[in-house]
Amino acid sequence: MNVNADFTARVVMHGDTLPWESSPMAGVERRRLDRVDADNDRVTTIVRYAPGSHFSSHVHGGGEEFIVLEGVFEDDYGEWPVGSYIRNPPQSSHTPGSTPGCTIFVKLWQFAPDDRTFVHANRFKLGRVADRDRDGVMVSTLYEDERESVQFEYWAANSTIQVDAQGGAEVLVLEGSATQGTDTLNPQGWLRSPTGSSLSFTTAESGAVVWVKRGHLRHV
Repeated sequence: MNVNADFTARVVMHGDTLPWESSPMAGVERRRLDRVDADNDRVTTIVRYAPGSHFSSHVHGGGEEFIVLEGVFEDDYGEWPVGSYIRNPPQSSHTPGSTPGCTIFVKLWQFAPDDRTFVHANRFKLGRVADRDRDGVMVSTLYEDERESVQFEYWAANSTIQVDAQGGAEVLVLEGSATQGTDTLNPQGWLRSPTGSSLSFTTAESGAVVWVKRGHLRHV
């Protein structure tokens, strides 16, 4: 079943309000944000692990990247608390689960086939620098190549923030809130903007911490 599979359309999903769906594994539920139904599903989703739940060991043929939103995620590479950003490239494998339970934002099958770069980072331990082109923005770069850039961004309170979406962009709010057009995104709010677009957000007194991925939709 396709979900938001038209990548020429702007999409906004309020992840914290979507119903949970069962997954093939007991204790693991998900909220689909987008999905392309194919032999190798391209999917963006929010996944919740009940305490003590896990998936069987498996290989990620198309790679995966995820952010830990709540709790602690566990796999062969370590224990990943809130704020962790993990990028596991194509052909990597692991046995994911969570002893205390967790919620993650995850993307599957969206890497270049020859990508072999791992990233293990946590936003609470990363440095950040001012964006010289945008007032009120601090950034922590997570990954960048000729296909895409991925970073955590810290948007100041009561500001107007531009996001270059010429190559397409995704924005996930982690803390605070940000408004784009008539849509206000709170934590777990997600926006996907098509190629050839530009985005202008406004923040309120809380400011916002967001995850931003740009450029990748040129390769859909």
